[in-house]
Amino acid sequence: MVERYGEELFRALRERRVVAPLKGRVDGLDIDMAYAISDAMLQRRLADGERIIGRKIGVTSRAVQDMLGVHQPDFGTLTDAMVFHGEMPVSKLLIQPRAEGEIAFTLARDLVGPGITPEDVLAATKSVHACFEVVDSRIADWKIGIEDTVADNASSGLFAIGEGVDPAEVDFEGCHMVVHKNGARLSEGYGRAALGSPLICVAWLANTFGARGIALKAGDVVLSGSLVPLEPVVAGDHMHVAISGIGELDLRFT
Repeated sequence: MVERYGEELFRALRERRVVAPLKGRVDGLDIDMAYAISDAMLQRRLADGERIIGRKIGVTSRAVQDMLGVHQPDFGTLTDAMVFHGEMPVSKLLIQPRAEGEIAFTLARDLVGPGITPEDVLAATKSVHACFEVVDSRIADWKIGIEDTVADNASSGLFAIGEGVDPAEVDFEGCHMVVHKNGARLSEGYGRAALGSPLICVAWLANTFGARGIALKAGDVVLSGSLVPLEPVVAGDHMHVAISGIGELDLRFT
């Protein structure tokens, strides 16, 4: 059953089409089964030539939790096919994209839970970056429960990151994010919006992975979760994010 639904989501990804929510039609679906389905989907992507370059944490802010009706964090996997610079071809690769501003981490060394603290995350981080994650869902009309988004690689789509800065100089709780869309101010948030701090988010992921026998690895990019509400985007849109103490990023959608 796990393989069947992993294949269904993989085909939906490749063919840019949606499927009905898994919750309610997959017998015995729980969080553990959903992660197993997500892994089955990932294995097909790897067999198709993609390579893991990092991880993402989803549903960390109250704004996103309330928007999606999902009230706990989850995680997904980033591959080299998902990262873009300057322009992002959402019309060719995604189905129902929504952009969110985040802080991305690049790790200098492995983080192996359990017992990882925010201080450990800071010590293990090479650089932090302004980031746009453009999430997507293979589930029709974003009608997702936590099991659906987990199975669907945490509703991952594509992402872009800006230039890196030294994490020692960043106020992770107090840093201020401002997002513009097509020249108009769209939203703003603070680092504390993501579980109290993006450092807490990455520590949560390292410890959650540790319980599953997985490590965050040196060189991994980790997206720590949105600080602002999700925003639908289409080809022709232009978005800009600025984060105090971290930097800026422009992204055009094609």
